[in-house]
Amino acid sequence: MSTTASTADIPVISITADCLPEAWEKAVLAVWDEGLEVRTQYDKPDDPPSRDATVMVAVRDPFNEPRIHKNFPGGPEELESYRQEVVAGIHDHWIDPAAGKWTYTYHERLFAYSPVEDIRDADSAKPFRPVDQIQYIIDYLSKAGHSRRAQAITWMPTADPDTDDPPCLQRIWCRLAANEAGELSLNMNTHWRSRDLYKAWFMNVYALTDLQRIIAEGISRNIDAPVKVGRYVDISDSLHIYGSYFTEAACEVEKMRNTPFTGRAWPSDHPAFEMMTLEARANLEKDPDWYAKAKR
Repeated sequence: MSTTASTADIPVISITADCLPEAWEKAVLAVWDEGLEVRTQYDKPDDPPSRDATVMVAVRDPFNEPRIHKNFPGGPEELESYRQEVVAGIHDHWIDPAAGKWTYTYHERLFAYSPVEDIRDADSAKPFRPVDQIQYIIDYLSKAGHSRRAQAITWMPTADPDTDDPPCLQRIWCRLAANEAGELSLNMNTHWRSRDLYKAWFMNVYALTDLQRIIAEGISRNIDAPVKVGRYVDISDSLHIYGSYFTEAACEVEKMRNTPFTGRAWPSDHPAFEMMTLEARANLEKDPDWYAKAKR
């Protein structure tokens, strides 16, 4: 008589939404209800296991309003600081592994990817020519919009496996598509190794879809024709809600279950959001570290 051991499979979840706040709420509810209970490397002894799943989220129009969720953990100032960190590199100067500081930023890996032979061996750590992968995507799709080769990566096998905080974002893939009228739209997929759903997902996607807009505008300038921002697809191998967040998240989960997400969302031109964002931009222009200093 033979016996077959039971298996524990990571759930696979697919979500479609019309805008970013709706997508975030649907993802939180799905992982909260269906996620696998699993320990993480960051748990304290008394923390419950996280809830975890492999998740694909498709947002039909990432610039559809309302675009802002009022209740994501953070605020307009943090959101603007993070957006500029990703698309403008305002915190690239924090990268200094030898001093125990950051080993990367997404902006640095995407706009100036420069692999080294082995970051653990200072004598052999010979940098290569930095590659602007975003400009590559813009230029390549300007010539062949149907190409499947327009991608950017972040992972460095010689640098990332042994660090305490390796990149979560792994890859960006873009492609142009045309409707029956010949109007072009830029479709973008992002692939993530690991993802904090409750506290990081919304800011990640807000910044990455702004990068999608920047790429679309760059192609449009190159080809002298309109290019719209198309659908955004977000794939996470491990999308999780940490056990340490459960008490805080439970309150939001109940709101998500019982009331429409639109009651917790703002259009991006809402006066309060605009005022706080413009103030943050002014402060960051004077000092890119303004928000980080304010949090101390």
